[in-house]
Amino acid sequence: MPKIKMNQALAYACVVIGASCWGIVGLFVQQLYASGFTPWQVVTIRLTISSLILFPVLFILFRQYLKIDWKDIPYFFILGVFSIALFNWCYFAVMERSSVAIAVVFVYTSPVFAALIARILYREKLTLQKNLAIIFTVAGCALAIEFIPIGGITVTLSTVLLGLLAGLFCSSYSIIGKHVSRAYHPVTITFYAMICGSVFMIPTSQIWKKTEMLLTTEIWMPIMGISIISTILAYVLFTLGLSYVESSKAAILSSAELIISVLVSIYILNESLTFWQGFGFIFVVASVVLTIFSFKKRASQIHSMKTSNKSLE
Repeated sequence: MPKIKMNQALAYACVVIGASCWGIVGLFVQQLYASGFTPWQVVTIRLTISSLILFPVLFILFRQYLKIDWKDIPYFFILGVFSIALFNWCYFAVMERSSVAIAVVFVYTSPVFAALIARILYREKLTLQKNLAIIFTVAGCALAIEFIPIGGITVTLSTVLLGLLAGLFCSSYSIIGKHVSRAYHPVTITFYAMICGSVFMIPTSQIWKKTEMLLTTEIWMPIMGISIISTILAYVLFTLGLSYVESSKAAILSSAELIISVLVSIYILNESLTFWQGFGFIFVVASVVLTIFSFKKRASQIHSMKTSNKSLE
């Protein structure tokens, strides 16, 4: 995106507002469920409408972001299907089966999955912070589904599995996108991943069976909300703020998504939340902070090593 001058306070605000826009996605999703759409169809709507809105904007104002090497299409397709389409489907399916608050807790297991995958693929050590993050995440999820302290699970095992898959698919974005991130702007990657995700979702969603519903004016308020506010605006604001804020700080500020999601769940959607579930959310946020600082420390060590090596040259 073009550089826009802003002070640090405004950059922080962009990150928080962007994350908050993600946090209210459950509000639009539940409205679409009430109109008879399935989770798979909601994902189809989100990706397709967002892509259709983004394309003319990019074509007219930022045409350089539409240029790609066609040999990279397989990477965009994998990103679109696994890291966006299937992630969104698992995320929205958990919302349908339990609550918005519990769904977002499972999404916040993604940093732990990223740490475990990095351990397997890149032989990165599981530091004390990462191990504590894993423990906190497990404890937070157990509290959220009330396995602790009740001893029983208030959601089905299939819902738990879908939640964990949501965290796994979410974490896969940075891992799968590592190759194309060296060559393309984040806007380019997101746009083409959404296009590829739409191509995969549309034929399998049977969205055409809801043509009559899609022609009603009332349904377009949540559709535009999920597409413009919780997808395009959220991404633009977060990315804009990220260009002025350290990644570690931005990731911590993005925890606003969890807070907003919980508030939407309780005060707007009237979903119940127990004391222990609230305690679980605190554990999950703590695990995110620990994971971020662990990666930040590792990056600092690598930078120090490079600096030392340069001084010896």
